[in-house]
Amino acid sequence: MALGWFRKARSGLQRSQVAWVSGWGSGEGPRSYEGQAREAYLANPIAQRAVRLVAEGAGSAPFVSRPAGHKALELLRRPNAGQAGVEMVETVISHLALHGNAYLEFVRGGDGAPAEIYVLRPERVTVETGTSGWPVAHVYRAGGNSARFPVEGSDGRGGLLHIRSFHPLDDHYGAGALAAASGAVAVHNAAARWNKALLDNAARPSGALVFEGGDGTLSGDQFARLKSEMEAGFQGAANAGRPMLLEGGLKWQALSLTPAEMDFAGAREAAAREIALAFGVPPMLLGLPGDNTYSNYREANVALWRLTILPVMAKMCAALGGYLRAWWPELELDVDRDAIPALSADRERLWAQVGTAGFLSDEEKRAMLGI
Repeated sequence: MALGWFRKARSGLQRSQVAWVSGWGSGEGPRSYEGQAREAYLANPIAQRAVRLVAEGAGSAPFVSRPAGHKALELLRRPNAGQAGVEMVETVISHLALHGNAYLEFVRGGDGAPAEIYVLRPERVTVETGTSGWPVAHVYRAGGNSARFPVEGSDGRGGLLHIRSFHPLDDHYGAGALAAASGAVAVHNAAARWNKALLDNAARPSGALVFEGGDGTLSGDQFARLKSEMEAGFQGAANAGRPMLLEGGLKWQALSLTPAEMDFAGAREAAAREIALAFGVPPMLLGLPGDNTYSNYREANVALWRLTILPVMAKMCAALGGYLRAWWPELELDVDRDAIPALSADRERLWAQVGTAGFLSDEEKRAMLGI
């Protein structure tokens, strides 16, 4: 009875999946993924740098295999003719950070094993579910065309590998950090536009024209003429500081903003820190002031690797290894931590501890060090 209810609930969710892909998020920014990506990654330096720090760091970490030197490593080093393995890893990690989902298409060779890997844009992929509510296929749509990939890959194309982040309210899609950061991105971008507007107007707030003649009111024609003259002759950076010639009865009264209203810089810094927090990057690495969490840049870099890059790379290695074991059952994938400069101090400490352990044999020490 409980299982039947669960299946019906999952089946009912599939009607809302497409809507979720095309419109999700929170905050004052755009709700579509494309709009959020443009506002954050393409228009916000903090969000773009945070994503690139994680993605480029992950791309610089080489894969290792057990058994050593497995043929799968060559596939990961050169996944297809137009892309290197580093680019593929950066793309996958960026999709996971922004969208929460990454899709990889595996094309089989003549021997039936995967010969090429292509990364697909996640907002173009929808999950097609069966009557039980479980995924039966992935559908990729682009430019009016669509391709259907059965989950079992029975069409001979190799199928899709879906890597996703955790989503508490969805059975088939992951949640990216972009949705959580959209509010902070909107505040940060709005503060930048506010700053730009102040600079365009001589870096000072505008004032008011007060009419002191007659009954204190202007006719409609007078008001329209005065407004057009103000916009043409005194608005914008090109007219900053230009003297104003007023007719009889008009008086210029400058306006000022309170310190609280002028504190857009503080709001912008707070929003920048929230963006960095959403993507798991220590603010110190983004050059944000006032960050005393880490005593130096090196500690912040190590924290980035330990808390953000290595966990997401472990997720990717587990997903790739689990998928490729259908052809190579003995395969185990991992990241070569010895090749990561940020973790060299940890490795030196481990070597020193193992080297001074007199109760261990040489073979046991080599095993502990992964040699």
